Amino acid sequence: MEEILVKPIIAKELLESLQTKIEEEKQVIVHCCFPASPFLGNLIRIWNSTYLLDNQSDHKSKLIHAENITIYPNWTAVPFMQDFWFTLVFSGLPKDCKSFNLKEVIPEEGGFFVESIKRNSLDVYRVKISESY
Repeated sequence: MEEILVKPIIAKELLESLQTKIEEEKQVIVHCCFPASPFLGNLIRIWNSTYLLDNQSDHKSKLIHAENITIYPNWTAVPFMQDFWFTLVFSGLPKDCKSFNLKEVIPEEGGFFVESIKRNSLDVYRVKISESY
């Protein structure tokens, strides 16, 4: 069976708005893929205590906005056997940051974690989310 990737549709106004914020405030945009699951009834959410952690310093970029995913305590239903995409916007990283981790710091198991994301000049990223740490 061929895997079908569903590209998220983001409103033009939102993209233009985010582009302005990137240029003015040096925000970081992370497009996240929660991989397709063979289980029915998957639910996900993001906590406000999700950060980008600079691997070269103690800097933490804070979550500013989440698109297409709910914030704790609410849940988002994940479609059966489809990759699920959502977008997170964070405060800027230090200029000298070369790589960073995305970490959901929560008081329970199953927080999102993506390790060693290499920095790029646009500060726009696409990552696959895993639940582990």
